[in-house]
Amino acid sequence: MELSNSINILSALAHESRLVIFKQLVQAGPNGLQPKSLSNNLNMPAATLSFHLKELFHANLVEKNKQGRFIYYSAQYQTMDDLIDYLKENCCSGVPD
Repeated sequence: MELSNSINILSALAHESRLVIFKQLVQAGPNGLQPKSLSNNLNMPAATLSFHLKELFHANLVEKNKQGRFIYYSAQYQTMDDLIDYLKENCCSGVPD
């Protein structure tokens, strides 16, 4: 992972609402959640949620999946794993616990 990619991802997660949204999507699993469910679960206005989902999408932390008339958002687990690997890359002289 490039330094600039890690900075974009960390910047996207460095906002309380976006971190909470991402956590909800991680917990929801690969099927994801509809925006209405996220909005209700988090007691967040739809417009605010939409803004934060856009930011997470641009950081490649979420993906959209259209199923019929509905859109589901899910966490991009590979991006999360890549970031964790990048952060651990130089950990403990190459011998992480």
